[in-house]
Amino acid sequence: MNVSEAIRLKRAVRKFTPDPLPKETILAILNAGRRAQSSKNTQPWHFIAITDKTILQQLSECGDWAGHLAGAAMGVALLSENPEEKFQRLFDLGQCAAYMQLAAWELGVGSCLASIYEPERARQILGFPPELHLRIAISFGYPQVEEELSRVGRAGGRRGLDEIVHWDQW
Repeated sequence: MNVSEAIRLKRAVRKFTPDPLPKETILAILNAGRRAQSSKNTQPWHFIAITDKTILQQLSECGDWAGHLAGAAMGVALLSENPEEKFQRLFDLGQCAAYMQLAAWELGVGSCLASIYEPERARQILGFPPELHLRIAISFGYPQVEEELSRVGRAGGRRGLDEIVHWDQW
């Protein structure tokens, strides 16, 4: 699968099989995030890779729409210093997440972003230091049913380029 195809076909997957991810698949996903570009090459991220089902369940309760973490084979918490101090950090974390998700998709692994609305509760669960912040986690796993994959490649309500692109000026 080439990059253009992965971008065109990638979709959010929130229901996963109970199958674990092989170690080499996990490392490929994490390495893709590690290799993401960042502002001034600061690489402002730390990852907590979570495969423990109890921890995934607890983390899934830290966001209103984070329930998919509970069924994932792996969750990745994306940590950084305070993103409010430098707006680029959130952009960098977004690129990091996208790299991981595209690498996972190429390997047949689905994923979905989860907003963490209770970061202090997440800190208690994951034990990360006070100078780091958690706002986004990603669930990863094999898509549960063919129905999940049957929607792949649909337009998904995407607006056309003519609706969003302005040439040279507004």
